[in-house]
Amino acid sequence: MIFYTIRRILMLIPILIAVSIIVFFLLDLAPGNIVDMMQIENLTQEDYEQLLRDYDLDKTVFYRYGKYMFNLLQGDLGTSDAANLDVWQLYSSRFPNTLLLGISSLIFGSVFGVPLGIFAAKRSGTLVDNAVTFVTIVGMSIPGFWLALLLMLQFSLKWQWLPPGGNEGFRALIMPTICSGLAMMAGTTRQTRSSVLEQLNADYLRTARAKGVPEKVITRKHVLGNAWIPILTTIGGGLSFAIGGSAIMEAVFTWRGVGALAVDAVINRDFTMTMGCTILTTTMFVLIQLLVDLLYALADPRIKSAYARPKIRRRSEA
Repeated sequence: MIFYTIRRILMLIPILIAVSIIVFFLLDLAPGNIVDMMQIENLTQEDYEQLLRDYDLDKTVFYRYGKYMFNLLQGDLGTSDAANLDVWQLYSSRFPNTLLLGISSLIFGSVFGVPLGIFAAKRSGTLVDNAVTFVTIVGMSIPGFWLALLLMLQFSLKWQWLPPGGNEGFRALIMPTICSGLAMMAGTTRQTRSSVLEQLNADYLRTARAKGVPEKVITRKHVLGNAWIPILTTIGGGLSFAIGGSAIMEAVFTWRGVGALAVDAVINRDFTMTMGCTILTTTMFVLIQLLVDLLYALADPRIKSAYARPKIRRRSEA
């Protein structure tokens, strides 16, 4: 399992290279640059050209990309072009807010999604099952930013129960969590229902019931024990999206996280900050997927044996 983990971490290198190339060259194709976004009075043509040289914007995109990657290999993410602050410090100061929103969305989606999926699977074909399916389809179809605006109009402007945005206090976390976690809850519910429904028709459950095993034990130990793999995949993907794709929610609710930082960097044509956010977020995304894969081994011992080195496995078989 250690060798599998090391191999997956090494796979992060080509992924980061590919992502950095795509993002860097797309940013170069976008109109404008950091100098154009600066509001400097009485800027002469000579001053403008000097600023271009200071930011290496007079060089080719290949030179700037090579210089950036050379510094990145030395562990230097650079300094933000717009804020003139260290990229790592800015990212690390915002990341706890994004992580808090992601974990709260994960808890919201899992706590409601898994029980709803089990509840619907045990009542397959009934009106309750159809109602749960309808709710999950609606939850997966509603755009998060549109739901966010509706909640802000109702709970912030009309009833004034919750703050419309910001990071201050638990109440400010409620609406972003609901908007981010609703799609996760819907996906988790559908996947749980499908996985549990497949296990409920298995022969070994009839044997367990014939032996007098209580239904709660059957559901918790046997059904969920064999249905966790696809459920964990859905939950892990939802958490990755909540952390890596939280820019819209953070922008709508003025949540000071990594997503909002990346959006501001793109708007300001801040190459260095945008690249730093992209690379670090990609790294977090891959590590979360690795964690989900490792959790598979805890849910199913057969997968843990598959992670073993081939030589060791053949020796044990001999």
